[in-house]
Amino acid sequence: MPRNVALASVDAADRALIVIAHEYLDGTLVRSHRHRRGQLIFGATGFLVLTTPKGRWVMPPQQGMWIPPHTLHEVQMVGAVTTQSVYLRPEMALEMPRNCQVVGISPFVRGLIDKALDLPLDYEANSHAGALMMLLRYELQRLPELPLSLPLPMSRALADACRAFLLKPNATDTIDRWAGELGMSRRAFTRGFRRETGLSFVEWRQQACLMTALPRLLAQESITTVALDLGYENPAAFTTMFKRLLGVAPRAYIQSL
Repeated sequence: MPRNVALASVDAADRALIVIAHEYLDGTLVRSHRHRRGQLIFGATGFLVLTTPKGRWVMPPQQGMWIPPHTLHEVQMVGAVTTQSVYLRPEMALEMPRNCQVVGISPFVRGLIDKALDLPLDYEANSHAGALMMLLRYELQRLPELPLSLPLPMSRALADACRAFLLKPNATDTIDRWAGELGMSRRAFTRGFRRETGLSFVEWRQQACLMTALPRLLAQESITTVALDLGYENPAAFTTMFKRLLGVAPRAYIQSL
């Protein structure tokens, strides 16, 4: 099983598609970097937080994250993280999303990745191994996007306000407060916010709270504590938001990981 392979070796590999595994300690920070290949990360354990100039993404255990070729990104590990990465040459990534995404990984795709990890980096392309890798390539194009991304605005003042919010998220924060602090009318703020992030302020605020909550819940903090810290009136209100975005209640989601 190829493990902890240096990035230079990944980019220089002969095969158009390769799979490798990495293991990281809790708190590991992989500083800003980029690679020529596109990367699909599957996280077997722990949370992974990806930050780029355009936004932030949280990848829970048993889910995946797509990073397009040449994307400048920084990665923070929350908990001990074991990853399995599929690297695609740029020409193979043309049919993949053009932006970073957190994606669902089906048991079938997990199985393909597990089998691919048993292959050497220089597997024979015209063989059963090559066919397996081609099947994996096409399955990657079908992965469903999950609502665990948080785009950041391009304008500096608005981006600074968003980053400040991420340091202390508050589910009751208002458009009027943000607009007032930025010296904007409510209408100009809401239009500008959606234009720069693709989300309404309320949608962005909810996703920011969700992304803050997930690592804490995985660390076995109580739902009540997390909900109240985020400014929700009660755990039920937090659970309603969580279920609307991820389809299940917080306890059921964590138990499924």
